[in-house]
Amino acid sequence: MSALVPLLVTLPLIGAALTLVFGRRRRIQVAVSITTLTAVMVIAAVLLTVVDSGTPLAVAVGGWPIPFGIVLYVDRLAALLVLISSIVLLAVLLFSVGQGAADGDDETPVSIFHPSYLILAAGIFNAFIAGDLFNLYVGFEILLVASYVLITLGGTAPRIRAGVVYIVVSLVSSILFLAAIAMIYGALGTVNMAQIAERMAELPQDVQLVLHLMLLLAFSIKAAVFPLSFWLPDSYPTAPAPVTAVFAGLLTKVGVYAMIRTETQLFRDNDVNTLLLIVALATMIVGVLGAVAQAEMKRILSFTLVSHIGYMVFGLAIATPAAIGATIYYMIHHIVVQTTLFLAVGLIERRAGTTSILKLKGLMRAAPIIAVLYFIPAVNLGGLPPFSGFIGKYALFDAAAEVGTPLMIVLIVGGIVTSLLTLYSLMRAWNLGFWREDGTEEPEVEARVEYLGDSPAAGVQTERRVIPRVMTAATAGMVAVTVALTVFAGPLYDMCARIGEGLLQPVHISQLDDAPSAEVAP
Repeated sequence: MSALVPLLVTLPLIGAALTLVFGRRRRIQVAVSITTLTAVMVIAAVLLTVVDSGTPLAVAVGGWPIPFGIVLYVDRLAALLVLISSIVLLAVLLFSVGQGAADGDDETPVSIFHPSYLILAAGIFNAFIAGDLFNLYVGFEILLVASYVLITLGGTAPRIRAGVVYIVVSLVSSILFLAAIAMIYGALGTVNMAQIAERMAELPQDVQLVLHLMLLLAFSIKAAVFPLSFWLPDSYPTAPAPVTAVFAGLLTKVGVYAMIRTETQLFRDNDVNTLLLIVALATMIVGVLGAVAQAEMKRILSFTLVSHIGYMVFGLAIATPAAIGATIYYMIHHIVVQTTLFLAVGLIERRAGTTSILKLKGLMRAAPIIAVLYFIPAVNLGGLPPFSGFIGKYALFDAAAEVGTPLMIVLIVGGIVTSLLTLYSLMRAWNLGFWREDGTEEPEVEARVEYLGDSPAAGVQTERRVIPRVMTAATAGMVAVTVALTVFAGPLYDMCARIGEGLLQPVHISQLDDAPSAEVAP
């Protein structure tokens, strides 16, 4: 089974090369992209079954023995995230295919989009299965290159400005990450995460703290943790709908994943949990207050994205097996639900010609299917029972209550307030856009939302466009996945609990060398 591990990265890269070769053959590009992501999804499902019932898989690439070469490492967490990511990437790809067919690829030029999209997928998968810090850095850089192309598709002035901000911030984060890797290698003589975990105790505490904070800073920028999240609300909403959806669902979670790996494996004995708890609270509150102040749906979702990163940092800072498991479950929930909401807003934009809640009216009667596709993930993200958002938040609060310190209680209250304000922001958009009748004068409603009139991008309007069935079907499929997270919450949460327990157990380099699955790939 270890032979399947390199395919998680090589298949998207090969697919990207093929789509580049067939740049003028749209149907071939679409077929290659769909086939590639489907194959990765199947492989990830197989690997998840294998590692959940046995030992993790470790593969040394390029003929170098572990730990000297590039090590690809697949455990339960990596396999689960690759599986969920491939599902999300496939659904967003289908959405973009429908959009491109309807618009003549004005928004997502197919000759550029498909190679960039598959390279982005390769970077995401490589980051999740990286067994050493430098390969994780390479995964981030692959993401940066591909995402810069995707975020500027169409070449409009707002997209170029947003792309410049995005790439500058990403480069700063990458420089910090690379500097931290160099310092770790200079201090410990390795970048393999298993070896780093074994040798970290040899360093003085102050040196460990410096290395720890440098990695945390780099990953916090990528994960959009407050106060390093300033770039996200202005960058994501300007991109085409499918690009925004996949960015919101996946890219920040790669940063969260890196934080989880380093906090649970590399720096178990270096406690910065109090700092993380304070940052988590600030991220939740500031992010959701930003959402309340917005009048444009993409910006509302961008700010809620920031605020809900705070829940994941909160769970990571609790640092118990139950909390880590709850964090993994909530991260899976948020990847799926946030992506689905952005796809639903993409449908709203095409149907109504705008995503400003000051201009949206009468969509319940005009587009009842879109109303359902928005409502289900919206109440899920808001944390209403019995949806997965409620399950994940309850698990986080329960883990914090078991610790029971005053700061934990403050975080629980902050999490509840954030959840209520998230629900308020999303349901306000629902009431104005779907329930308010088109063509009617409602002065009381207008007065209540008058304070939003000067919000950024509140007056932006586009033309109405036809919605192809494949776009609706892709969004409906993602809504079905969000419901499945609730229906199958028991087995999924049990797996996440096993992941939480396993992450807090050290992985020794001897385990990789002696494991029967640790083979050298040619």
